[in-house]
Amino acid sequence: MRVGLAAAGSGGHVYPALAVADALVASGLANTDIVFFGGDRMEATAVPDAGYRFVGVDIHGFRRTISTANVTLPIKVRNASKRIAQEIRTADLSVMIVFGGYISGPAAQAARRCGIPVVVHEANAVPGMANKLVAGKADLVLVGFRQALAKLRTGIVVGNPLRASFDTFDRTSEAEAAKSHYGIAAEAPVLGIVGGSLGAEALNDIAMTIATTEPRPFHLLHVTGPRNAEAISPAASKVEGWTMVPYEDDMARFYAACDLVISRAGALTIAELEETSTPAIVVPLPAGKGYQRQNADDLVASGGAMLIEQGDPNAIVASAFALMADDAHRTSMAAKAGATGHRHAAAEVARLTRELLNV
Repeated sequence: MRVGLAAAGSGGHVYPALAVADALVASGLANTDIVFFGGDRMEATAVPDAGYRFVGVDIHGFRRTISTANVTLPIKVRNASKRIAQEIRTADLSVMIVFGGYISGPAAQAARRCGIPVVVHEANAVPGMANKLVAGKADLVLVGFRQALAKLRTGIVVGNPLRASFDTFDRTSEAEAAKSHYGIAAEAPVLGIVGGSLGAEALNDIAMTIATTEPRPFHLLHVTGPRNAEAISPAASKVEGWTMVPYEDDMARFYAACDLVISRAGALTIAELEETSTPAIVVPLPAGKGYQRQNADDLVASGGAMLIEQGDPNAIVASAFALMADDAHRTSMAAKAGATGHRHAAAEVARLTRELLNV
């Protein structure tokens, strides 16, 4: 059994694919039995860094503004599909799993041309355009949230694949070491703020407000995103109890250090909050037809998180201070978050793929 994985564009596509690759290796495949396909964005470095073979193709998504790039896109899709088909035959791949982004279409097209099954995993509650197009002819459709079944009716809800470090997560035993890694005292209560793999300017502004509000009886652990780090670093260096990091490649460690998190409501973030039983204030990205709000629906309904819109920063700040002062409320939220969602999704995707192939 040799597996092709197609994921491109953002961490929301690439990281679940890497988690599934790790689960496939854990189930008996060798790293060399797995081939990734993508473009020239984060996947081009994240995949090789994780130890997997990466095949890059010249492809991009549809530009939603008037652009000459859209004129040449059909040619790029056709050429990308041919390139991927060549690799499928050369590597003797048995199945193609697509995770969304601009690579999904040509990868699925190439797989069908070569006569191998196509598996789709859709991370979000509102399916992306590429996956919606591919899913109609896929052999197996898997989704992260039950809400996605409104568009992908043949889907199976499996949750969103996370890296193996989340499978054994235990805040009680890991918190002290995690805080030490960030230079935070073991006894300090910690509010974490993270805006996704690229950061979020609105959440960074909220972090600035919280950091400079006195009295602040807790430590602030702030993942800014790489593109914002340089602008924020001078201010953070002057404020006691504000630890700023541009990027965190071990998010399980981040959650272990935190008593409460303010975050976006991306599909992986919601899965991480549930997996780690982390109480949260989620601030959905006000774009994409409200898909982040729908990602958070079940977690918020359970009481495991509060949802506050980006347009009400004062409410976000006030709620953060109130929750950090209310241990009992946070404990209740943590239990409810931990009882929501799906566990071990990466292993489930690997299992269902093997079942599809009867191996």
